[in-house]
Amino acid sequence: MDFVSTRIITDDVERLVRFYEQATGQAARRYTEDFAELGTPTGTLAIGSTRTVQLFGAGSARPADNHTAIIEFRVNDVDKEHQRLKSILSEFVQEPTTMPWGNRSLLFRDPDGNLINFFTPVSAQAIEKYRKLAHTAN
Repeated sequence: MDFVSTRIITDDVERLVRFYEQATGQAARRYTEDFAELGTPTGTLAIGSTRTVQLFGAGSARPADNHTAIIEFRVNDVDKEHQRLKSILSEFVQEPTTMPWGNRSLLFRDPDGNLINFFTPVSAQAIEKYRKLAHTAN
C-alpha cells in the first residue's frame, strides 16, 4: 500500500492553490476549476472544491473545519523559509522552534485555517530518520 495524497476541501480552490504555490514555491496542476494538485517527490496535496464533495457523499467533508490534522512539508532550511514567508503571511502560529524529536519547525495557517508545519531535521537522529525515508522512497 502507498500513501498518495491529502485532500483539502475548500470554497475557493483558486485562492488556496495560489497560497500553496506561494508558500511552497511549486506550481500546482489545475485539472478543473474544482480540483488541483501540488505534487512533491513523496506525496501530493490535493485541493478540491466543495462541489466535489457530492461525489463522495453529501456532507462528508466541510471546508475550513480542520482542527486535528497538520499538513507538513520538510524543507532544507526552516529559518530561511520563515524569512521568505514573512512577505506573504501576517502571523505565525509558532516561530521556528527546535522540537524534542529533533526537527526545527515553523507553524502557520493557510487561508482556510488549516495548520501547516514547515520543518527541517536538525538532530543527528532526525537527519538519519529522513535520510532512511528518502532512501526507501526511491
